[in-house]
Amino acid sequence: MTASSLADWAAFLSLGAALSAASAIPFLLWVDADYLLVSDWQAVGDRVLVEATNLRHAAQGARRKAAVTVAALLLLLSAPAPEATR
Repeated sequence: MTASSLADWAAFLSLGAALSAASAIPFLLWVDADYLLVSDWQAVGDRVLVEATNLRHAAQGARRKAAVTVAALLLLLSAPAPEATR
């Protein structure tokens, strides 16, 4: 009988997680099938569009904030050497 290595345990846990996820997906689709009973799909489609628009605006805002942050860090970190200010 050989000793199990860390890689063997990681592979075993990964296999277990994959099998449980593979069996959970059909079960959740079967149990959570209430969304298929929606009578007004137009409202669902409108809500999806609203959420997609909100996500796009949030991403644009995050890009602007990231650009301002990077610009401020570059200005702060690229201070001139003390010899250059004499």
